[in-house]
Amino acid sequence: MDLQQQILEVFKPGGVLSGATEQFLPREGQTRMSLAVGHAIEQGGALVVEAGTGIGKTFAYLVPALLSGERVLLSTATKTLQDQLFGRDLPGLAEALGVPVRSALLKGRASYLCLHRLAHARQDSDVADQIQRGALARIERWSSQTRSGDMAELHGLDECSPLMLRVTSTRENCLGASCPELKDCYVNLARRNALAADVVVVNHHLFFADIAVRQSGMVELLPTVQVVIFDEAHQLNDIGISFSGIQLSTGQLKDFARDLLSVGWRLARGLADWQGLAAEVDGVAKRLDPGHFGFRPAAVRLRWDEPVVDALSLRDTLAVLEQSCDRCAQTLAPLAEMSPELARLQERGRELARLADVFGGTCGADVARWIDVGAQVRLVQAPLDIADVMRLRMMGAGGEQPRRRAWIFTSATLGTDAELRWFTEPCGLSQATLLKVESPFDYAQQASVYVPADFALPDDKDHSTQVARLAAKSARQLGGRTLVLTTTLRALRTVGLFLKSEFANADIDILVQGELPKREMMERFRQSRGSISPRCVLVASTAFWQGIDVPGEALQLVIIDKLPFPPPNDPLVEARSLRTKAAGRSAFSDYLIPETALVLKQGAGRLIRRETDRGILVVCDNRLNTRGYGRRLIAALPPMQRLGSAQEFQVALEVLTTISTKAVTQT
Repeated sequence: MDLQQQILEVFKPGGVLSGATEQFLPREGQTRMSLAVGHAIEQGGALVVEAGTGIGKTFAYLVPALLSGERVLLSTATKTLQDQLFGRDLPGLAEALGVPVRSALLKGRASYLCLHRLAHARQDSDVADQIQRGALARIERWSSQTRSGDMAELHGLDECSPLMLRVTSTRENCLGASCPELKDCYVNLARRNALAADVVVVNHHLFFADIAVRQSGMVELLPTVQVVIFDEAHQLNDIGISFSGIQLSTGQLKDFARDLLSVGWRLARGLADWQGLAAEVDGVAKRLDPGHFGFRPAAVRLRWDEPVVDALSLRDTLAVLEQSCDRCAQTLAPLAEMSPELARLQERGRELARLADVFGGTCGADVARWIDVGAQVRLVQAPLDIADVMRLRMMGAGGEQPRRRAWIFTSATLGTDAELRWFTEPCGLSQATLLKVESPFDYAQQASVYVPADFALPDDKDHSTQVARLAAKSARQLGGRTLVLTTTLRALRTVGLFLKSEFANADIDILVQGELPKREMMERFRQSRGSISPRCVLVASTAFWQGIDVPGEALQLVIIDKLPFPPPNDPLVEARSLRTKAAGRSAFSDYLIPETALVLKQGAGRLIRRETDRGILVVCDNRLNTRGYGRRLIAALPPMQRLGSAQEFQVALEVLTTISTKAVTQT
C-alpha cells in the first residue's frame, strides 16, 4: 500500500484515528492537507499550506511524516508547542498508527544545565544572596539526579533568575569542543539523541541558530533529515531575521564583564587587573542603560535617529566600548594558552570590539538597524526578510542528497491573497506549491462580528475608555468570558485599570497581562467556565493575539480595541515600506494592509476553537465601515454574521448569556 492509500485509510470514517480518539471527526480538509503533505514527502520540494482553524493540521502533517519512514525535523514557534508535540501528540499518534518511532526534543543551549559553569558558580563572589545560594544548592542536588539536564525539570526556579545565567551557557561563553565537561555535556547529549532519532522536535529559534551551533563545533542536524516541517510558520520571518543579522546587547556586555572577573581571578589571579577591566566594560554597559538616553520604557523598537536617542553620545559610547573590549582582548592574548576559558574570553573580547565598530559605522540599504528597549538594550542590524537565508538552506549540501528534501510550511494565517504573498515573498518561497484549506467551522452560525459606529476615532484620548466601558458592560452581562486585545501598552493599562475598578467588589476576576506569568494567567482563564471557578476577563496585548487556545464557554466575547496597523515609526516597518515603494508598489496597499489583515485575523481566531463554540467579535474601530480598505480587512476575517447596530449586538449578547447560564447550571 503506497503512502497516499495509507493516509486515506487512517483518516477515513472508522479508520485508525476514529478508534484512537473520541474527539476525532473526519474532515475533508484535513485529509486533503495530509495527502498534499504526503505527496511533498514523496516528491520533495516546498509545500505551503494555510490550514484554517479547526482543520487539525497537527495530525494532517504528522500522519504522513510518521508513515513515510523518513527522518523528520519538526519546528514549532514556542517551547510550549514543542512540549505539547513531543509529550502528547507524537507519542499518542505513533501508538495509534502502530509505528515505532524514536523521537527527541531539542532546545537551545541556554535551556540545559552547563556542568562546567555550575562547578564554578559557587566560587563567584557575587553569588552571596542567601536566596540565590539556596537555589544554587537545589540545582546542585538536582544535577546529580537529572538525565537530560533540561532546566525545565527544576520546578520553582524562575527562568528569569540571574542564577540561570550562571549555570547555563550561551553561544558566546560556551567552550565547545575545548570544554573539560564535553563528554558529559547535556547539550551534546541532547544533540546526540537527536541525531539518533526518527523525529526531532525543535523550535524556530533553534532552527535559525543551527548555523551558529555548527560554528561552535557541534554537529548540525539539518543534513541528517529528509523532511522539514514548520508549524506556526507565520512567525518564521520575524524570528529568522533576528538570527540572520548581528546584535550587541547590554546583557552580552554584563555577562562578559562578570566572566572576565570570575575566570580571571580563578585562573590568572595577579596577572592582570581583572577588576579594573571588568569594571570598565560594565561601566560602558551602564552607559547604554535605557535611562541614560531617556529611552521611553514602553518602546519596543527605536530608530537610530529617534529624538529620544542621543546619536552623538551613542557613537561615543560605542567607540569607548570598542577600545575597552580591544584592551581586554590584548590583555588576554598572552594568557590564552593557559586555559580554554581564557582563550574563549579573548575571542569574546575581539568579537564585542568588532560589533562596537560595526554599529559605530553606517549600514547598507539592504538591512535595517534599530534599538530594542526592554529589560536590556539591544542594538540590532538585520536583513529585511529571510528570503536569502531560506533559499541557501533549502538548496541542500551541493546537490549530494539522493533526492530532494521535503519542506512543509503550515499555519492558520499565511496571507490574504491566493498566492499567500505575505508569507511566501519574505521567506523566499515563490516557487513553492500552495494549498489553502478552509476552516470546517460554520462561522455564520457560530459567530458574529460587531463594529460600533458611535465610537471615537482610535487616536482620540477617550477611545480606550469607551472600549473599557463596552467591555465592562458586556462582561457583566455575560459573566466574564471576555478577552480584550489591545494594540498598545497604554491602552492595556487604561482598560485594565478601568475594569479592575468596575469589578472591584464583583465575583469576576480581571486578569491583566504582565501581572502574572502568561501560563498561569491562561490556566486561570481556561478554568473560568463553571460555577466553582471565578469568571474572568482577560486584558492583553501583543503576546496574546496568537497561539492561545480557549475552547468552550470560558471565552465567548473577543474585543479588539482598534485595527492593528504596524507602528509607522518602527524602523523595520519603515525599511520594508521603502523597499516596497522602490519596487513600484504601494507601501500602504501592498505591505501595511496585508500586515494588518493577518494580525486582525489572528486576533479574531481566538474566538472560535471548536465546532460547538459560540461567540461575538467586537472591533472598536469604525474605519472598518468608513474607509475603502475596510472591505479588505473585513474580507480577511472568518465569514461571521455582521451585526449592524447596538441593538443587534445586545440581542446577540443576550443569546450568549442564555447559553452561558445553561452551561453554568449544568456544571
